[in-house]
Amino acid sequence: MNRTLLYVIGGLMLAGIIHITSVLMVPLFATADAWSQMRQFGRDGAFHVLPQARPGAEPLDGLDPRMLYSVCRFSLADGPLQISAALPDSFWSIAVFDRRGRNAYSLNDRAAERSELDLVIITPVQMAQLRQDPPEALETAIVVELPLDTGFALIRVFVNDDTMLPRARAALDSAECSNAI
Repeated sequence: MNRTLLYVIGGLMLAGIIHITSVLMVPLFATADAWSQMRQFGRDGAFHVLPQARPGAEPLDGLDPRMLYSVCRFSLADGPLQISAALPDSFWSIAVFDRRGRNAYSLNDRAAERSELDLVIITPVQMAQLRQDPPEALETAIVVELPLDTGFALIRVFVNDDTMLPRARAALDSAECSNAI
């Protein structure tokens, strides 16, 4: 009887460990991550303006209807990423996310103190290589060293009323995201 009870308790403990491990491993094997969701908007290495968020019809969950969004998926395997845009004087922000959708870096118009965005995203290894012979293009750029291989950048522009929409859309249409440094 004692031996049977010991086997039952051991079996329950093993089942509990397997259950907890499998639940904790689900995010590692999930294919519907933020990176995959961004694929629907267009090819990698270019900004794509998202359809304007309307209540009940957002292109992604949780978007503010008073903001206009543009997204660029990127890979740093081909080299540093340079993001440039001439953004309007109203509020704007850019956020860089890793593959899982965790915010790795963000910047807004107040912190940048200018409407011309020139941002370079680089890995620590690439930064070490560029320190030996830095290109002149990096002199005025904001250089951000991030330990990630793939991710996406999201630019947000505040649209106070519909008269500002064409200017905000034109600014986001002209935004560039490329591995050319």
